[in-house]
Amino acid sequence: MFWLTLVTCFLFVSWGTAVDVNWYKNIIVYQIYPRSFKDGNGDGIGDLNGITSKLEHVADIGAKALWLSPIYKSPQVDFGYDISNFTDVDPNYGTLADFDRLIAKARRLKLKVIMDFVPNHSSNQHPWFQKSIRKVKPYDQYYVWRDAKIVNGKRQPPNNWLSNFGGSAWQWNDVRKQYYLHQFATAQPDLNYRNTALNQEMKNVLTFWMNRGVDGFRIAAINFMFEDAKFRDERRSNKTGIPKDDYDSLVHIYTKDQNETYVTLKSWRKLMDEYSNRTKSDPKLILTEAYTTHDLTIKYYNAGSNVPFNFMFINQLNNESSAMDFKRLIDKWVRTVPKGSVPNWVVGNHDNHRVATRFGRGRADDVILMSMIMPGISVIYNGDEIGMVDRKFTYAETVDPAGCSAGRNRYHLKSRDPARTPYQWNNSTSAGFSTKAKTWLPVHSDYKTLNLEAQRDIYITQYEKFKKSMMVKKRAVVAHGSLNITLCDSRILCVMRAYGRDRIFVLFGFIDVPITIDAETVLPFPSDLVVHTVIGDSELRPGTFVLSGSITIPASGAIMFATPNLLSSNDENL
Repeated sequence: MFWLTLVTCFLFVSWGTAVDVNWYKNIIVYQIYPRSFKDGNGDGIGDLNGITSKLEHVADIGAKALWLSPIYKSPQVDFGYDISNFTDVDPNYGTLADFDRLIAKARRLKLKVIMDFVPNHSSNQHPWFQKSIRKVKPYDQYYVWRDAKIVNGKRQPPNNWLSNFGGSAWQWNDVRKQYYLHQFATAQPDLNYRNTALNQEMKNVLTFWMNRGVDGFRIAAINFMFEDAKFRDERRSNKTGIPKDDYDSLVHIYTKDQNETYVTLKSWRKLMDEYSNRTKSDPKLILTEAYTTHDLTIKYYNAGSNVPFNFMFINQLNNESSAMDFKRLIDKWVRTVPKGSVPNWVVGNHDNHRVATRFGRGRADDVILMSMIMPGISVIYNGDEIGMVDRKFTYAETVDPAGCSAGRNRYHLKSRDPARTPYQWNNSTSAGFSTKAKTWLPVHSDYKTLNLEAQRDIYITQYEKFKKSMMVKKRAVVAHGSLNITLCDSRILCVMRAYGRDRIFVLFGFIDVPITIDAETVLPFPSDLVVHTVIGDSELRPGTFVLSGSITIPASGAIMFATPNLLSSNDENL
């Protein structure tokens, strides 16, 4: 058979046979962007009570953990990532009592709760920063302060470092008579992790939330935490067509990815492990966000991260990528994950265009399915399960500081607003997100037809395909099975999972026209397989046996075949 002749091209990995794995090793993590998920009090802004009212949906889609983007007290300059109190809830989102009720309901639904932890910076309204300005000890060293550089009698920033939001990363403070570092908005001064007192403060923050029942943390922008101790200038990049004060105009070898970051993470891992041992609770999950090289991402595993985010579906692959592009990157990731650790597959998040916009609606379903049948953890952004897409924004509508600071001509290149619009629950006012007609961001105009309620009533929808993919992920064949990846030809990626007598075999088409192939030469065990899921237009129906003849893969679609027992919707407790 043709399939057997390609055995030398396969990647084979055994993921073990133990059933008693840690709770996080084969799960769906569902990211909730609180401002946009569900408004519980009718003010046009999502909140904790709104989230609590919709936790059944999170459980229904098969997620084991929900990850909350920041809910801390904040002036909302960067919509929660500028934190003025790390141990309190912003009034926009509710109260600590509301948070406790969310935790309690999550427990009843057997959901874990992951908090966003934002260690790189605080708000400039944080009491620590206000005291640091006045040089009140020990807060005087909680932030990164430097003297001005004097050139021709004029005050200038200490070096050429740039903010992610554009312009100098240094801001002069006229009270302290020094510059402070801010790698993001001016209102987000960077914290100084070379100060032991500050480091302990942040450990206290982690403990505070673990005491309230949090099951882990997603650590935002972790690779920005340390900077070069000598504060050397960064060299210019070779990129053309961008302003000199754009972040991408420099090569960032001194402002991120410093070795001290891994040391600090190890101390946080130790803190969380000791907490779990002391309280006899499940291991705490650490997810780390670092847009960096493959090798530097993998290093986070050894420093204590369970989930160093794998952004290949976001940063490296798109609608133009070939079957070989996918195979090459998946092979590399799976091969280099340390023994005993698990891979992860990030489908989308609040900082990037939605998966259905990046890949197109059809191929987005392929990507979600791919994340579900791979070993490890799938990270899904709220709304991707129903195929939500970006909304186009005018400059006047833009509120994201990254877009606003880029200016009228370039805001669309930087703004994250298009992927943050309110969740589309139904076709009522504001898509069921709020009873208020004007919401903090406008609702996408397609909500009348693209919403969760409508998709629940139709057989073939993104939501129905998501649910079927989720059910397979819960099976032992995905949690513990072997993995084989090959190319059936240059246009078709073939993925096989096997465990005992259970088999899953998926054909992904990477061309925008249907592809017809011979079943006997492609399927490894055609007489034992039935059609499980079809993505795209096809005459094949779930439950159909494939005995011989030809198979047509839909344009930019996929077909999943499985042993008949895997058609059952009965989940396995893994």
